[in-house]
Amino acid sequence: MHMLRRTRLFAPAALLLACSAATVATEPAVLDPQLDYQALRSNPVTWQIDFSVIVTPPYGTKVLRVWLPLAPSDAGQQVTEGEFESFPLHVAPQIDAEPRFGNRFAYFEFHGPQGAQIIRHRFQATVWQLDWELQPERVQAVEQWPGAFDCYRRSETQAVVLDEELRSLVQQIVPQPANPLDDLLRVMRWAGENFSYDHARASLTASSRHALANRGGHCSDYHGFCAAAGRALGYPTRIAYGLHLLPKNSPSHCKLEAYLPPYGWVSFDVSETQRLLERLREDAELQESERGRLIEAALARLTSGFRDHTWLCLTRGSDYDLAPAAGRRVAVVRTAYIEADGEPLPDPDPADPKARQFAWMTAHDYRPDRPVSYPFSDYRTLLDHVGASP
Repeated sequence: MHMLRRTRLFAPAALLLACSAATVATEPAVLDPQLDYQALRSNPVTWQIDFSVIVTPPYGTKVLRVWLPLAPSDAGQQVTEGEFESFPLHVAPQIDAEPRFGNRFAYFEFHGPQGAQIIRHRFQATVWQLDWELQPERVQAVEQWPGAFDCYRRSETQAVVLDEELRSLVQQIVPQPANPLDDLLRVMRWAGENFSYDHARASLTASSRHALANRGGHCSDYHGFCAAAGRALGYPTRIAYGLHLLPKNSPSHCKLEAYLPPYGWVSFDVSETQRLLERLREDAELQESERGRLIEAALARLTSGFRDHTWLCLTRGSDYDLAPAAGRRVAVVRTAYIEADGEPLPDPDPADPKARQFAWMTAHDYRPDRPVSYPFSDYRTLLDHVGASP
């Protein structure tokens, strides 16, 4: 089994605790889970997206059902819908939204499918880099969250689960909750120091329990744990799943979002920051002074709230019922959810080097309107982020 060695995510600790325990309220907070992103937007990229799902249903399947998530338009991305087509059976999709979080899906129903079926979705999306520039002293504590936040604060039956093991651990990580941002950064620091990134041990379901039991996994396990820990502290959190708009085996990636008044929903990427830090520490071509500067910049970017323009959000939230109703509630939807005669087909992870068989697969092509580099591997973006020259 291939496994990256464990990497310390945050160092030095002073980057975590930049303010006193007291939270300074400087402006009235908007408490609305529907509030659009309040981040600074920059570096827009317009992508031509060609995304296909190829499904091989079990022999004799009577009804094949496919739910394909549709990217929403918001302050971080503007989506121009294109067209759907299916082959060899021609099926027109039904567009619907699930009621809990409002995620929209294109639903396809194939009757008597013979052999593989292909669904192709071509559309355009303009995606911005988002920077929140968080200041801990501005983050406000909330004594009573409105009921509209309940679904982002409670324990779920799958994905973000708050059990006794997790609650006990969170008490050790944050013995005295104080500033919401500092508390969440302590949780992220603990995950970075104790989890190892490994696709072969991924749950694919944002499972906080899986993350704790295996001390790692992939992005959804890191962020499922952090979301659960944040909720144990009383803060609204959610999983946001989307597409990495760069060539890779597994097109999906998730991020953690936390509601931090007055900033609203803020995006964090704990797993990709950990992997970036590992590459920085192992890069033999870097001088020690340069390495330290880049590590400091990577940590500052994470802790200030950052979302890259190479990621397109598809769904938000976890543990919800699809529309039209599926045979069961889903934990998350990464790229599609598929059932054959009411039974789900296993979610593939083509980045798992041990996997050899898949019930379905994605094929994807993303074309930007200008050259784009991935900010979690291109060191220059770190220096640009802190206003330094490369």
